[in-house]
Amino acid sequence: MLNFCEIARRVLEILLLLQDMNGTVIRNTGAWYDVRPDEGGTPVACKVKGNFRIKGLRTTSPVAVGDKVSVDLLPGGTGFITAISPRRNYIIRRASNLSKESHILAANIDLALLVATLREPATPTTFIDRFLATAEAYNVPAALVLNKEDMWDADDRALGEAIRLLYESIGYPVAIVSARTGDGLEALHHLIEHKTTLLAGNSGVGKSSLINALVPGLELRTGEVSAMHHTGQHTTTFSEMYDLPAGGHLIDIPGVKGFGTIDFEASEVSHFFPEIFETGRGCRYADCTHTHEPGCAVREALEEHRIAESRYTSYLSILEEAREADKYRK
Repeated sequence: MLNFCEIARRVLEILLLLQDMNGTVIRNTGAWYDVRPDEGGTPVACKVKGNFRIKGLRTTSPVAVGDKVSVDLLPGGTGFITAISPRRNYIIRRASNLSKESHILAANIDLALLVATLREPATPTTFIDRFLATAEAYNVPAALVLNKEDMWDADDRALGEAIRLLYESIGYPVAIVSARTGDGLEALHHLIEHKTTLLAGNSGVGKSSLINALVPGLELRTGEVSAMHHTGQHTTTFSEMYDLPAGGHLIDIPGVKGFGTIDFEASEVSHFFPEIFETGRGCRYADCTHTHEPGCAVREALEEHRIAESRYTSYLSILEEAREADKYRK
């Protein structure tokens, strides 16, 4: 039988556990969220309390890795997320091509780092441009990593250098690396240290291998690329934040096959392509769509190869999507 002091001690423990806790979401498995307390200590496994939704957003999940949250702690050592602090920024994509819902990839990030490859698998430039345009739309600085440099032949090296020159000329840092050999990783370390960085990319581009190289001892599982379809196998099944040895964090998310944009208005699409937006200042008409209007400085720059055809093609594809979406908003 418990004595009075023991009962009082246990009651005090329960009262302390029921106090609110503030922390950062570091892992999202779909049903549970691991929250690291602001004061340090062991992460707490949490669920979302009730029918929790972010006002104005239709999302597959209301809470994302990187979110600053308030938690009601429970006696069993778990908790309920009761509130999300205002997000500084986030990266979002359409949940699927047929969906009107969005999927928030991560929140409160300093850098969105897209990992791409030239082969096994080849990353389409349209995928790269859609990711970068979304980062622009949600005020997230972005950079590009070309991985698997050790597999390149002479033609690949020429293409890789052309891609580097293109995106660096627009203003996006580009790192050419090999997670397998370690080439180029020192520059990548400098790019991401002391930052909270989202690491995104198609399946098979080597994100897990890259994280293993950047965070020694982590030993994430890596996957092979399908020889038949030249696509990667999913090795990351949930989103998680890892601490970098030199300071900062990496947020790993499951590989994505496509990057559907959401909530882009047709009149704003050019704003998310820095070189098109800047060149468009010289257009005859302020509302120029850069598709057919006379006196269009963008199409003139395209003809003179001052704007890359691949970027313009990506712009047109997003513009068409936005126009279709605009019809449903009216």
